[in-house]
Amino acid sequence: MVGNILIITLMVTDQHLHTPMYFFLGNLSCLETCYPSTILPRLLASLLTGDRTISVQRCLTQYYLFGLFGATECYLLAAMSYDRYLAICKPLYYGARMNGRFCVLLAAGSWINGFLPVTITTSLMSQLPFCGPGKIDHFFCDLTPVIDLSCSDTCLIKLLGVVLSGVCSLPPFLLTVTSYICIITSILRIPSTTGRQKAFSTCSSHLIVITTFYGTLIIVYLLPKTKTLQDLNKVFSIFYTILTPLLNPFIYSLRNKEVKKALRKAVSKFTAFTRI
Repeated sequence: MVGNILIITLMVTDQHLHTPMYFFLGNLSCLETCYPSTILPRLLASLLTGDRTISVQRCLTQYYLFGLFGATECYLLAAMSYDRYLAICKPLYYGARMNGRFCVLLAAGSWINGFLPVTITTSLMSQLPFCGPGKIDHFFCDLTPVIDLSCSDTCLIKLLGVVLSGVCSLPPFLLTVTSYICIITSILRIPSTTGRQKAFSTCSSHLIVITTFYGTLIIVYLLPKTKTLQDLNKVFSIFYTILTPLLNPFIYSLRNKEVKKALRKAVSKFTAFTRI
């Protein structure tokens, strides 16, 4: 939370960070602030107080917000990979293409594409009858564990959930992987060994986080629900709900020279202010 809020503050206050890349990083940090906040406070409160009950309305609200931020992040990561593809593979085209209007359209499109599927599934879930108290076999209100508590036929909504999960995860994942394949191909043409190593270091860290995020999402939501996978789903869910939001500030932002420079500048200003 501290890392992501710090990045958002730097992106807003430092004029040197008002570029397309940092615009998308600011949006990502905003998502990474909201995304775990829909799950972790309630989880921590349950662990501290022992009260693990939640109403149907609050459960659906948690699922809706979690689904909205998660689906939006899928598309936003794809937009970020496209931005890096243009910057590295089409540098002469980058300035004309990635203007302010196009960046806003990509970010807005990510939010809209995240909003539509989760709104559909949540609307259908709200109409399901739930027969008395039930135990959710998960640490948050996810789609399958919640609809498994319904006493009606849920085959249609489960099928729709798989289809919409595929729409939210597979196309952005393929676009992201394709972008990074093109980026790596361009890196291989760099004559400087130091330049190649630096570029590979950045790309490899991005790919690790992206593969972890998309890979666990695909395992949890698209693969057949065998007994073994059902038992492992809670473990896989930790990766995309907690681990990637923790790593993203360090992988994408806090390693960048511009962000480090802006951070040192902000610390210097704050130190000078407190001395007055």
